Amino acid sequence: MTTVHEPTAATTTATSTELSVWPASATEPRRGDLAVGGVSLAEIADRFGTPVYVLDENEVRERCRTYRHAFPDAEVLYAAKAFLCRAMAHWVDEEGLGLDVCSTGELELAVTTGFPPERITLHGNAKSPRDLDTALRLGVGRIVIDSPSEIARLAAAVGPDGHQKVMVRVVPGISAGGHEKIRTGTDDQKFGLPIADGYAQHAITRILDQPQLQLTGLHCHLGSQITSVKPYLAAVRRMVGLMTRLDEQHEVMLPELDLGGGHGIAYRPGEEALDLTALARKVRSELTDACVAAGLPVPRLIIEPGRAIVGPAGIALYRVLSVKRTGSHTYVAVDGGMSDNPRPALYGARYAPRLIGRHSTGAPARVTVVGRHCEAGDIVAADAQLPADVGPGDLLAVPVAGAYHVSMASGYNVVGRPPVAAVRDGIARLLVRRESLEDIRSRDVGL
Repeated sequence: MTTVHEPTAATTTATSTELSVWPASATEPRRGDLAVGGVSLAEIADRFGTPVYVLDENEVRERCRTYRHAFPDAEVLYAAKAFLCRAMAHWVDEEGLGLDVCSTGELELAVTTGFPPERITLHGNAKSPRDLDTALRLGVGRIVIDSPSEIARLAAAVGPDGHQKVMVRVVPGISAGGHEKIRTGTDDQKFGLPIADGYAQHAITRILDQPQLQLTGLHCHLGSQITSVKPYLAAVRRMVGLMTRLDEQHEVMLPELDLGGGHGIAYRPGEEALDLTALARKVRSELTDACVAAGLPVPRLIIEPGRAIVGPAGIALYRVLSVKRTGSHTYVAVDGGMSDNPRPALYGARYAPRLIGRHSTGAPARVTVVGRHCEAGDIVAADAQLPADVGPGDLLAVPVAGAYHVSMASGYNVVGRPPVAAVRDGIARLLVRRESLEDIRSRDVGL
């Protein structure tokens, strides 16, 4: 492990605006250098190589605590799809959050790390028999039913003498989210059961006829990168409306309501983020008022933040390989790209990279940071601002890289996935090692 001295306030020269999307521990110990968690990012790049992902452990833990404090009466589940490794599961467990998983792999990784299975909820629009069997064998707390076909399959897997708590994922017909590909609360898409055509009510009736399945509540997820509170309030009203109809038709009062996650964060200085305090206050008020008006007891609220917990705690470090000026464009190519972060290619995600490791006197220049892969869409950061003298060998740090980077990484061009290091109190340690050529070769059994 690498130990360095914590920079003092006097050594910090970067403005609060410049560091607004970086972890709270970010400091500038020397001009042009940047430290997170008391560790120089340039030292981390030298030690672990590039590309490398860095997670600020204290930032993750503090964000977990922020959610618990904002929603003291709710159950907070960390959405593992954003990023999961054994250390992350351990941090989330210690901070008192539950876990939301959507595959056998995520589930088994968490449980074998020691995460209590009763605090895990299994999601997924197309759960395999193995997913369901593993969830039942390990004893997960809830399974969220996403389609009618899962009802009979799950009941059969539970067996006549078994018992499993379930929720139903409902589509409330609300459009929200930062990109059309991450909006999941609208009708006519692959997730959940819509309210509008009665599909959800029909499925719920079937579940109530299965004595092995205990329906504990309704679930919805509107999408991702939502920065307004209003869609969540609309979802509360529609979900309570459905709960009221279930009470009238079946005399069933459900004790839980899961509003999912999708809480938006800022990726670049000046961007809007969801106001968590306002969300907690207004959702709580809306839920109470709606239930009182309907004559229902107020259900326990469940929320599932993922990106908002781990995204701002992560940094990606790259080494510049080349700089190419063609016409009016300058392309800065780095040693990573869409194999370790496909979000720009998928959703047009935008980042604000920063030169680290040296002080530059070059004037700011507008550049496009691109990856090393054989795709025109392999862009790390479009319309980025870097010093005009950026060149091969320089280090770039990309903030807000903790969510959906490593978890969506691929083996494109047979480039191994990068390692993940954690920093805390001046110490850096490896969490996930770099994927080696030997790892890749050992899977290839074709000869």
